[in-house]
Amino acid sequence: MAKGGSFDFKDVRKLQRQIERLEQEREAFNQECIQELASRLLRKVKQRTPVGKAPKLDGPKTVKVKGSDGKSRTFLSKNGAIKQKYWAGYQGGTLRRGWTVGDIQKVGDNYQIEIINPTEYASYVEYGHRQTPGRYIPALGVSAKKAWVPGTFMLTISEKELEAQAPGVLEKKLREYLKGVFDA
Repeated sequence: MAKGGSFDFKDVRKLQRQIERLEQEREAFNQECIQELASRLLRKVKQRTPVGKAPKLDGPKTVKVKGSDGKSRTFLSKNGAIKQKYWAGYQGGTLRRGWTVGDIQKVGDNYQIEIINPTEYASYVEYGHRQTPGRYIPALGVSAKKAWVPGTFMLTISEKELEAQAPGVLEKKLREYLKGVFDA
């Protein structure tokens, strides 16, 4: 016959409280994970985004011309005029600075967050674009050579890299989170 014994429910109650805490903090943990992944993607895509540089226009920027009255005057050369008209005060990096992270949205059981670049030419740099060979580009002072300019795929490549790294990142975060809940 079995003896009536005592059983201490203290550890069971502690486990119940830990599981309740886990359930209460789940949404915040999920959003923290999404924000971490978005930050990593933003960092990768910014590093991969090309920064424009002002072209090196060879030759003199000014030309001295002697007039019929014997006085010499200084005028802008073709390269100097192009530099003054299109490249004066140029600061590259507009495309790189344009990347931002949108808001977290929950769609069903999934979370979505957008990485956005509102710069008007971002898609052309990402995927490539057509151009007419031989067409003169005044800002560069040259004619277009090829019919297709290939894209850099800065966002596409960064997404694929992060997709491969995400399970490891999330596993590490989850391990730390569970350790904090159950070791407390």
